[in-house]
Amino acid sequence: MKVGLFVPCYVDALYPEVGVASYKLLTALGVDVDYPLEQTCCGQPESNGGFEDMAVSQAEHFEDVFKGFDYVVGPSASCAAFVKLNYPRLLHGKHECETAGKVMDMVEFLHDVLKVESLPGRFPHVVSVHNSCHGVRELGLSSPSERNIPVYSKIKNLLNLVEGITVREPERPDECCGFGGLFSVDEKEVSVKMGEDKLRRHMETGAEYITGPDSSCLMHMQGIAKNGKHPVKFKHVVEILAAGL
Repeated sequence: MKVGLFVPCYVDALYPEVGVASYKLLTALGVDVDYPLEQTCCGQPESNGGFEDMAVSQAEHFEDVFKGFDYVVGPSASCAAFVKLNYPRLLHGKHECETAGKVMDMVEFLHDVLKVESLPGRFPHVVSVHNSCHGVRELGLSSPSERNIPVYSKIKNLLNLVEGITVREPERPDECCGFGGLFSVDEKEVSVKMGEDKLRRHMETGAEYITGPDSSCLMHMQGIAKNGKHPVKFKHVVEILAAGL
């Protein structure tokens, strides 16, 4: 298969190491992967902000860049979900839409398509899993909890393949961290309070690291942790899965 690596804006601008880890992991698993240099934003910020007309041209460009690949894979549940669920509507009657049917988050691709059963790295740390909203509710990376216990988690299944790791989850594991893109700007006080509550629950697990499939959620909690001088660290799930590469 031929895979196009989609590196979203937050990753490209703030966490490039996540994009590098994604490329290393895919190639180590024998995937024929390419990173198209002409890729840009998928259009999610404009669309979520109420300016869908502005997002159409970005969606059209995304289609043109990635249409030749068997899969489009990126380390962002949020962006993958946006393309999958919104492109058919945004591009209807305007442009051919192929990528919505083949875009996947990295966790989804590793778990469901490659069906990874072993990983080469080692990460001897206690890690608390953050189940981002898009991953839970739109991509099914983990299920909403029943009596506070998720029925299944693709994220945990993959992390448990890493040698030395201890995987935990916070109380109310499917609760939002409060980021929500523009929500964190328009409703700053509410967003920060939600983030503080979520961060506290993660830290109560005894975690050294908080991980998840969305750099945006991790960034939000990382900022709150820094302001509160909390020692917990943050690392994207792909970086942990690619440990040692």
